[in-house]
Amino acid sequence: MPNLQRMLDEFQELVRIDSASRNERLVVDAILAKLVALGLHPVEDDTGSKIGGNAGNIFVTVPGTVPGPTVMFCAHTDRVLPGFGIQPQLLEDRVVSDGTTILAADDLAGVVQMLEAVRVLAEEKIPHASVELLFTVSEESGLLGARHFDVATSAASYAFFLDGGGPVGNLVVQAPYSGRFVAKVLGKAAHAGGEPEKGLNAIVVAAHALVGMKLGRIDAETTANIGLINGGLATNIVPDTVELRGESRSLQPEKLHAQLEHMVAAVNEATAKFGTTAEIEVSESNLGYKLSPEELIVQLASGATSAMGLTPKLIPTGGGSDANIIRSKGIPSMVIANGLMNAHRLDEYVLFDDLVKGTELVLAIIKLALQYPHS
Repeated sequence: MPNLQRMLDEFQELVRIDSASRNERLVVDAILAKLVALGLHPVEDDTGSKIGGNAGNIFVTVPGTVPGPTVMFCAHTDRVLPGFGIQPQLLEDRVVSDGTTILAADDLAGVVQMLEAVRVLAEEKIPHASVELLFTVSEESGLLGARHFDVATSAASYAFFLDGGGPVGNLVVQAPYSGRFVAKVLGKAAHAGGEPEKGLNAIVVAAHALVGMKLGRIDAETTANIGLINGGLATNIVPDTVELRGESRSLQPEKLHAQLEHMVAAVNEATAKFGTTAEIEVSESNLGYKLSPEELIVQLASGATSAMGLTPKLIPTGGGSDANIIRSKGIPSMVIANGLMNAHRLDEYVLFDDLVKGTELVLAIIKLALQYPHS
């Protein structure tokens, strides 16, 4: 059985190590050392140099003791901000931060569950086929680690990503398509005190565009957001440019396309009103997916969950993950919940019980996979 105290000690150790996208060196080194201590031979790839980071993905194979399909488990090593100086606190039934930072259970809960599963396999001498572990970098900044991972190094028939929110037993079978939106709104510079009437304030134009733009929850399957605004040089200069950067996501590609077109139209309407223009860039991703309950990977995850005495819950998500990328590269992939709650928030937490159940689910998948064919 998983050792809860060992998991809590390791989780607290890892979340105290500062990490962020493109700056995972310290936590990657800690994970590498743990894998070597387990008698494994991890490899760090060159993703760091390709993305301007200081660390690459870690990939390692736990050799099988019996024949069967290879199963991969994955978690990411970066975290969102504020994620430096995390001070984990143990309450009666959960781990929380001190309230000034996130907790980084997204995704160090998954990391710890994967490491503990390997220990239990060895300690209890559980028969298993080969198991692969992938620890990616820069997931939070565009799934960059997964994008640069060479799937030719993997023999996996199934890949499970321990990066889902909610209680263990939540199985993510639908992930969104996404779109990137960038608009550079053009104005005209002038001295703000001497002759402002000769200028055109690009920030004002952009503000009108935002007022006319539907953002937030568009419908049950679609969201949109403008997350970055950059413009202006000084308070005494009428700004001649402002850049808006945002995104849209939808479980339906047609709705994604319609929302992005609406955002473009809102900018064009505002610029036309002020007699100016904008440079707009839009890109759409085709990496969303929907899995049917009949697919082998869903049956494997559902069967393993049921074997634990839990009821599998097949759910969609509005968030992208490394699973979107690895699935697009040809390995059947899906996200499973690791118990993290309130991701990307200061009140993030994970229950002790879910830390253990997450490890038990990894082990249950490994065991049940022996009855499944190679994909």
